[in-house]
Amino acid sequence: MAIVGLTDAGDNHLPHHVKSRAIDDEAAAADYCLKGVRHLSDAGITRLPGRYVLPASDRPGASVCISSPGSARVKLPVVDLARLRVPTERAAVLSTIYTACRDYGFFQVVNHGVDSEAIAGMLDVAARFFELPFPERARHMSPDVRAPVRYGTSFNQANDAVLCWRDFLKLSCVPTVEDVVPSWPDSPADLREVAAAYAEASRRVFVEVVEAALEALGIGDGEDGVMEELATAGSQMMTVNCYPACPQPELTLGMPPHSDYGFFTLVLQDDVEGLQVMHDGEWFTVDPVPGSFVVNVGDHFEIYSNGRYKSVLHRVRVNSTRPRISVASFHSVGTERVVGPAAELVDEERGGEARRYMDTDFATFLAYLASAEGKHKNFLQSRRLA
Repeated sequence: MAIVGLTDAGDNHLPHHVKSRAIDDEAAAADYCLKGVRHLSDAGITRLPGRYVLPASDRPGASVCISSPGSARVKLPVVDLARLRVPTERAAVLSTIYTACRDYGFFQVVNHGVDSEAIAGMLDVAARFFELPFPERARHMSPDVRAPVRYGTSFNQANDAVLCWRDFLKLSCVPTVEDVVPSWPDSPADLREVAAAYAEASRRVFVEVVEAALEALGIGDGEDGVMEELATAGSQMMTVNCYPACPQPELTLGMPPHSDYGFFTLVLQDDVEGLQVMHDGEWFTVDPVPGSFVVNVGDHFEIYSNGRYKSVLHRVRVNSTRPRISVASFHSVGTERVVGPAAELVDEERGGEARRYMDTDFATFLAYLASAEGKHKNFLQSRRLA
């Protein structure tokens, strides 16, 4: 059977050299898609292969200029770290953080102290990695979600019923960046140096922001020493994302609706919009603010805050004209740590509320990720108590 005989008419628009190649079964055609969307984009496809076409109910809708007047956009709360460092202004900034984590689950951080050259360098080296010839990128391909260094596509290509229009490079940063850098890709030649410097810088921002968020909850370091662990022995993982221009963006997504697993995620994005957050039951596009970090609450922090902070659904839309690069840095406690609601927030003698979540750990999340489609917030919902 030739690739042209696959289950969706969209597959008729795979590159000619692919369609004309005789193959024994549909698995070989599916394997072609699993090589990633950059591979498909470079091959010059003009319509989506069937594996990328979402069911009608999950599609983002007509491809429109999201920047047009009247479109659904959200101005996220802005946290100015320069003000946070001024004693007389700290309380006001803490209030902003608390409200943002409670009402949006997202905010933007400015005046964070990360050098503009480090930010531009990270976006540049990321783009150059995805421009490498496919065999060079494929050296790091793995279907194992537990692999510390992994080049892949979609969300979880081993289990996704429909693939997403995204390629990614996952870089583990534990136990320390210095320990793992030798395992990172050595091409482009400056990737290790640039990505390591960026990872360290984003971690410094995370530590300052999460300390403030805990203070805003009124628990500081916490009786369990969570802040000390986050600052000295917590986990960090970076995912570098590439969303090439897509021939039919109205039929697919770069990332499906999902929430993140950790305490905070820091997202660096280029000037191409695409990130959308769920707020009041609607999808809103986040404006890219040059040089800022978009920060969002993860599942662990919602659990730890006993629901006061919200880990909300977000997704990524793609467009037909411009590729998009983002770098997500995921931060949480150590992988062996069990996370549950902070004792101070569920102690009835101190005015605490009833516990809303079961304890969880990273292994539980990985088991979920390896066995289910990671969308619609199923993982966090599975930890919720009646």
